Amino acid sequence: MENGANFTSIRLTGYLNLEFKIKYFLFAVITVLYSTILFANSFLIGVICSAKPLHKPMYVFLCSLCVNELYGSTALFPSLQVHLILNNNEISLIYCYLQIFCIYTYAMIEFCNLAVMSFDRYVSICYPLQYNRIMTPFRVGVLIVLVWSYCFVQFFILFSFNFKLQLCGNSMEKIWCDNYLLVKLACSKTSLNNTYGIYVNVMTAIIPLMLIIFSYTKILKICMSSTKKAKQKALSTCAPHIISLLNFSLGCFFETVQSRFDNIRMPALLRIIISVYFLICQPVLNPIMYGIRLKNIRKVCKNLVESKVGIT
Repeated sequence: MENGANFTSIRLTGYLNLEFKIKYFLFAVITVLYSTILFANSFLIGVICSAKPLHKPMYVFLCSLCVNELYGSTALFPSLQVHLILNNNEISLIYCYLQIFCIYTYAMIEFCNLAVMSFDRYVSICYPLQYNRIMTPFRVGVLIVLVWSYCFVQFFILFSFNFKLQLCGNSMEKIWCDNYLLVKLACSKTSLNNTYGIYVNVMTAIIPLMLIIFSYTKILKICMSSTKKAKQKALSTCAPHIISLLNFSLGCFFETVQSRFDNIRMPALLRIIISVYFLICQPVLNPIMYGIRLKNIRKVCKNLVESKVGIT
């Protein structure tokens, strides 16, 4: 079937199943969450950039992670706020494409960034004497640029196939534009989209996860033969990363399952929470968790607060 219509907008029908009062409640919650994300991630970026003791690879990668949290949450929250407050579930096709690009590249960058962070911990714990020689400022910068540019290019190639699709409908049971559901609306052949989509998932999710598993397997072996103090130090630096990885992976897994299996029955509100969990919880959790768990960041924040109090 090749006869498609020239749609200029997409109807996000996920909003239609919500009661009027719940929409205003969700708007208030989303506003608080988005404000928290903006403040927490911006504050952590500012602390890392301004404090010289934090100009180390681990914290630079963390800074990149926080920038990505701001990027991903900004792709979602403003549109949610507009749709909820105006009670309008339509989104222009151009903005739909933009939102898809931003949200999917956010997820890809998150996995790749976490993989680079695990490699940094692997080098730090398994090769401590060679760490400064391996993780030079230049190589750290190259890794960050490579992560971002690689994910942008990979998804742009996949995304370019969407422009050739002929759409047979414009209703999407979601509260944000999903590439998988957009491709399902097509009348034209989508085999190329599906095949390259699998390749992109392998290259930007499966392979980074394999690198992370490899890194932590090696770290675990080293820790098993180390002193108790060395084990505690390794755990204190690795724990936030492991929690962040598990949280994001589970969020992406649940979102993938519920969006691809339409016959799963669940309340509309629960479906919405699952669909946005990886875009909400991760940007809130990361800056708070890293700020609390990492000793050097706590110390810099404490000194900053004490200096401000001393001035006043």
